[in-house]
Amino acid sequence: MHASVSLAAEIRGHGQNLVTEDVTVVEGDVATISCRVKNSDDSVIQLLNPNRQTIYFRDFRPLKDSRFQLVNFSNSELRVSLTNVSISDEGRYFCQLYTDPPQEIYTTITVLVPPRNLVIDIEKETAVEGEEIELNCTAMASRPATTIRWFKGNKELKGKSEVERWSDMYTVTSQLLLKVGREDDGVPVICLVDHPAVKDLQTQRYLEVMYKPQVRVSQNYPLQGLTREGEPLELTCTAFGKPQPTDMRWLRVDDEMPQHVVVSGSNLLISNLNKTDNGTYRCEASNAVGKSHADYMLFVYDPPTTIPPPTTTTTTTTTIPTTITDTTATTEPAVHGFTQLPNSAEELDYGDLSDSRAGEDGAIRSVDHAVVGGVVAVVVFAMLCLLIILGRYFARHKGTYFTHEAKGADDAADADTAIINAEGGQNNSEEKKEYFI
Repeated sequence: MHASVSLAAEIRGHGQNLVTEDVTVVEGDVATISCRVKNSDDSVIQLLNPNRQTIYFRDFRPLKDSRFQLVNFSNSELRVSLTNVSISDEGRYFCQLYTDPPQEIYTTITVLVPPRNLVIDIEKETAVEGEEIELNCTAMASRPATTIRWFKGNKELKGKSEVERWSDMYTVTSQLLLKVGREDDGVPVICLVDHPAVKDLQTQRYLEVMYKPQVRVSQNYPLQGLTREGEPLELTCTAFGKPQPTDMRWLRVDDEMPQHVVVSGSNLLISNLNKTDNGTYRCEASNAVGKSHADYMLFVYDPPTTIPPPTTTTTTTTTIPTTITDTTATTEPAVHGFTQLPNSAEELDYGDLSDSRAGEDGAIRSVDHAVVGGVVAVVVFAMLCLLIILGRYFARHKGTYFTHEAKGADDAADADTAIINAEGGQNNSEEKKEYFI
């Protein structure tokens, strides 16, 4: 690492002819001290240590410490390096310029010490899910004190730190309380150090968490659809845990297992379903931590019936064809057994129920439309027949009509005689006379 410098010494020497900078260096690295003259007049420059011992006088080194080496000497600068810096080298170093009056300025060397050790101690090497464990991370012998940060995977956690001082060194211990679950198994817990003397210094421990089995029941056959009478059913139970489950068994909840059910390890087989098989079947698995189970609710439906294709009969009249559709076909409801999630309540598979009920509603709607169409056709046909009958009736009563005014005039030789012979004779002709005034 390279030493860092500041302009604090130059500010302290403002108005003078000497310039220098403070130095910060990591233990074991090299520190460089520079004494510079702004306006050189060939005056003598010398460098002194914190004990006021002369390190260099011009280019001569009176001090018998070979770690100090001359880097550059001129009338305007004296530059000296100090190798393998230790904490004992910390303090003020003085630059002197022999003028009238003499000038003096100082620079401060600060030594940083990174943590010598970074260790994680864990309360339990193996934890059980749900437990709270304690982890401690210790960074020893640093200067200044270290800041410790915790991470679980990529997530930062908050710990509690304590600082102890030994002479000029600091030891920091950070405590982390962590409640573990099965998802934490194999996850690294990282202790990371923030310190100006070091970058990316960290250590980690992998968590080992024991947990009870996680059980799941899956339906191998039928893959989809309903569980119907007369068809086979095959179920498989899978379980994962730490340690791996050693005991796995099938049972029927609140009832005895049917004799024709075949259980082979993690598989359950019913070759010929019937309605007496209805019920809840449970798979249980256990290990050293505990026991878990998953349920499967079975509901056996009637076997599928063959639905004949709908027939269409067409009756033709003189005006409108009438279509009558056979509506005797029946629709069977569809609901089937299903696999539930582990340890969940028993529920029906409403996805399959919805599909079958949708088909049933569609069949009912098609039957309703056919009935309505037939009724409308019959009404129209009846109205047409009524119109035809009325038409023929009026046509039959159309012809010649006789009035009483012409009665008795059929045999008259001429019109005058007919009028005279009409009913009422001359009297009627007299009665029908009109007078105009």
